[in-house]
Amino acid sequence: MKKKQEHKPFEISTSLIDVIVGDIESKNDLSLQKQFNEFHYADIAEILDELDLEQATYVIKLLDSVKTSDILSELDEDVREKILQNLSTKEIAQEVKELDTDDAADLLLELPPERKQKVIAQIDDKELVADIEELLEYDEKTAGSLMAKELVKVYETWTVAGCLRKIRNQAENVKRVHSIYVVDKKEKLIGRLSLKDLLIAKNETKISDIYIPKVDSVHVAYNDEDVAKVMAKYDLEAVPVVDDNKTLLGRITIDDIVDVIKEEAEKDYQLAAGITQDVDSEDGIFALTRARLPWLFLGLIGGVGAAAIMFNFDTIINDYPLILLFTPLIAAMAGNVGVQSSAIIVQGLANDEIKGSINNRLLKEMLLSALNGVILALFLFLFLWIWQDNFQTALAVSVSLIVVVIVAGIIGTFIPLLLHRKKIDPAIATGPFITTSNDIFGILIYFLITKFILNI
Repeated sequence: MKKKQEHKPFEISTSLIDVIVGDIESKNDLSLQKQFNEFHYADIAEILDELDLEQATYVIKLLDSVKTSDILSELDEDVREKILQNLSTKEIAQEVKELDTDDAADLLLELPPERKQKVIAQIDDKELVADIEELLEYDEKTAGSLMAKELVKVYETWTVAGCLRKIRNQAENVKRVHSIYVVDKKEKLIGRLSLKDLLIAKNETKISDIYIPKVDSVHVAYNDEDVAKVMAKYDLEAVPVVDDNKTLLGRITIDDIVDVIKEEAEKDYQLAAGITQDVDSEDGIFALTRARLPWLFLGLIGGVGAAAIMFNFDTIINDYPLILLFTPLIAAMAGNVGVQSSAIIVQGLANDEIKGSINNRLLKEMLLSALNGVILALFLFLFLWIWQDNFQTALAVSVSLIVVVIVAGIIGTFIPLLLHRKKIDPAIATGPFITTSNDIFGILIYFLITKFILNI
């Protein structure tokens, strides 16, 4: 019996890079073309990211523009920008002509204005130029900037036979046909067409008799995150884009929305970690420093504030050194609970799952924090009482822990909700912001309660 060959995902190896670099240096074009013909364009983009600029440019110029256009779309933004600088306007125009209009517009946006116009002037397809220039007019981060003009549409007045002929012509310019959209004579989107209904209908049947009037769409001015929510909610592989008059303008496919979700997740992750700008590991040391330093200063101020609070309770520290030993525990619990609460809220806001009033959400979080605080405090109380045989000190630390956990949960819930109401990204509330604020409040509450219970 023949053994099944296990499919392994593509992995870059040192030996593969060495072979490719060797072929480039020896200008063994046949070998390079043979190797790259076996790889997916996304894998080739990954390989080019590992080469130097001169080598990557050599490969782009060697391969057919049908393939290299997709490779350029997948390349790291910085690498692509440098490669484009090494290509002539004619070569870039050749790449643009092979791309879908949305990808073509994205590529042209990376060029300086003067060079962009020179590239557009090299494209002889006037309809393509008009589509690209239309897309370049839309604001960034909107549905208009995401959409592609390539789609399959039919008119309600067509017959099934005529419709099939027209679809064949349109489909030549569309890489993936997700849906067939139905429009009226004014180009207004009125529904969608089931491929099954189209195939089983008689040739003389009018499209108006078989199309499905229900079709989800997004407005051209929609924010890209709102588009992502619509597509996720209705499990759409593609969504049509319309204007105020419901005129069909284009479509957005799932691959573009995956990029939006990925970028937003990376931005939120960096904000939660206390990084204020969009950076990656390859950026320069000064760019990375500018992105990290503001929140580190916040942490520094928080630490100084906590030290100042403790300084004003020197009597407790001198008379009850055990209280000082548990200060890190109180601060850590406050920070952890706050981050947990804010992370859940931020996630819910991102997925559009947070509904109802803030008061209900705060009450729920307060009850949850109180339950967690009581359970943790009971363990801590028993440990301290058995260890030190001092009921009053054990009570002071345990009661403080309960109150600190409740306050931290409320702060971690309230701040992201407030920021969301003020149209500020709530992801900024997680990480250093919540941790630092809860550290200060936690230590202040800890020493105030301890002072009261110990009657100092």
